Amino acid sequence: MSQVSPAAPPASLCILRTSAIGDVTHVVPLVRTLQRQWPDTALTWLVGKLERRLVGDIPGVEFVTFDKGAGLAGFRAVRQTLSGRRFDALLHLQVALRANLLSLLVRAPLRIGYDRARAKDLHGLTVNRRIAARSGEHVLDAMASFLEPLGLRQTEVRWDLPIPDEAREFATRHLPDRAPTLLVSPCSSHRVRNWRPERYAAAMDHAATALGWRVVLCGGPSDYERSFGDAILAAMRTRPIDLIGKDTLKQLLALLERADLVLAPDSGPMHMANAVGTAVLGLHAASNPNRSGPYSDRRWCVDRYDAAARRFRGRAAADLPWGTKLEHPGVMDLIAVDDVIERLEAYAAHAAIER
Repeated sequence: MSQVSPAAPPASLCILRTSAIGDVTHVVPLVRTLQRQWPDTALTWLVGKLERRLVGDIPGVEFVTFDKGAGLAGFRAVRQTLSGRRFDALLHLQVALRANLLSLLVRAPLRIGYDRARAKDLHGLTVNRRIAARSGEHVLDAMASFLEPLGLRQTEVRWDLPIPDEAREFATRHLPDRAPTLLVSPCSSHRVRNWRPERYAAAMDHAATALGWRVVLCGGPSDYERSFGDAILAAMRTRPIDLIGKDTLKQLLALLERADLVLAPDSGPMHMANAVGTAVLGLHAASNPNRSGPYSDRRWCVDRYDAAARRFRGRAAADLPWGTKLEHPGVMDLIAVDDVIERLEAYAAHAAIER
């Protein structure tokens, strides 16, 4: 199938990426590129219910919500919304079986999907054009390559996620001055990626006492995140600002924007922090930071992915297929408290020079 010429932009495009928070964040630069290059093209984004709370106010985009928790009713709602509609192209950015089934509700003659190496769960049966097969790419760059069959390239990475005034007022109320601030978001939806609570506690105490930083603890409203946060607090000698379960996604975005450094495992808040320009001390052992770490700047991260590959797979990370996840119990124990303290100290020294 021939490429669409940038000189003759399509009238409409549908983007399918419903989850998760981090991956949805990676789609935003693609949307911004389309808006800049083809301002008259109508963009529709099929997105998850939770994820829409983060990106659903981007101007110039129609959002269609898919509620995966609703079961078949979620599919029926999307089918009803898209009934009778036709798009010039579908950018099918998700390979999970549920997403592949959802894509069948989108009518489009050009259906762009992943190359064979990255496709799974019958993804190839739902597309008729594949992106180029490449290894060694960050997830964001892989998503940007969906523009290439349309005749475009992403040459600038821009998020500009809207942050409502109310969210910034919330952040200012809890962080009223510009004191150096470490924000800790300790939990990933993949629990095996989570560091031990007592290790978070030691690193947070160091930031508060040795560096004199303000420390903020954030997390979602689930019972698991509350209990995990309580375990951190019980092991600490100092007391951080505890905002677990007290913020919305937009308020968290404003808090991340106001922080100096964010400590987190591979998770949505890591990528949200990167999107608002805040430095990230990412904890990587289960996943490769070069593929799924903070896109803009990974120099403050702790990378024990190669050590994990040698421990759990018996070979170097470079010998594993790109994108291999090492989500084994105990994998995050490869990250020592001293590893994180060293990065905290390095960032603090850098920040002092920058000031």
